[in-house]
Amino acid sequence: MKDLEKGIYKRNTKTKMPEADLVFLDEIFKANSAILNSLLTLINERLFYNNGSPVQVPLMSVIGASNEYPEEGEGLEALFDRFLLRFEIDYLAGDSNFISMMKDAGQDKQMPAMTMEELIYLQLLTDKVVIQDEVYTAISKIRKALHDEGIRPSDRRFKQSLSILKARALIRNRQVVSVDDIVILENALWETVDQKEAVSIIVRRHAQDTVIRMLDTIRNEANEIFNSIMQDNSIEIGMEATQKMKALETDLNDLKRRHEERSVEIDVLLVNVKSLQQEILNATLEPLYFNALHDKNEIEESSGIFYRM
Repeated sequence: MKDLEKGIYKRNTKTKMPEADLVFLDEIFKANSAILNSLLTLINERLFYNNGSPVQVPLMSVIGASNEYPEEGEGLEALFDRFLLRFEIDYLAGDSNFISMMKDAGQDKQMPAMTMEELIYLQLLTDKVVIQDEVYTAISKIRKALHDEGIRPSDRRFKQSLSILKARALIRNRQVVSVDDIVILENALWETVDQKEAVSIIVRRHAQDTVIRMLDTIRNEANEIFNSIMQDNSIEIGMEATQKMKALETDLNDLKRRHEERSVEIDVLLVNVKSLQQEILNATLEPLYFNALHDKNEIEESSGIFYRM
């Protein structure tokens, strides 16, 4: 109160965002534009003004989550631009994944942990990763191709995306960014949902990532096989589809053996293929089960003894 009487308006930041290392802002776009835009300096410059004096904050990363995008005219373009990586998460695909979620499958799994010191050390190592000239050339071509499609990520976004490329290379035990690493920019260069597909096509075209191309091909084939069985779940089509899915599973395992450093992303598709394979099996066997049950009931009824009064 004494400070207020003296005209000093100093905020208590204890356990608040200005003193946090990692911040998660849930339902971020439920807040109004005035509140959200007040975060710009803190997020970008790592500065918080308290009673007019700038205070350096320890913030390392901000993660936001929302069930909606900011609407045009709300003045939140600058804030949205601060989020370097953007992932749109849809509802669970496939019955088996949904059932696993309902059963809390994997909840007891020990998740990897990292100390703040280890994270800081990794950041220092990331800064030392080198970017090859061919990577800069590829990014410039991506920028031009996006502009031709009317998609214009900010220059700030392109500049800051270099840190993502360095981090991706480091995670894969490399000290040099290669053209293959550019593929992650498909999650960084779109502004609206309707731009995602075009951005992904353009980025992957310039990434020259053989593993990604193989995964895309296998993913498309798996979806085509699954869609065919949804239209005709006869036993013949089902057996053929199952054999094709097993072949794709074999291809993925072969790809994993050749590219052990990419096992994480290969495993993601491998799990999806196995899930689709199980759904195909269920779709094929379900009619057989009900037909067999129906025949059994008819036999039992025909062998009964009937009395008429």
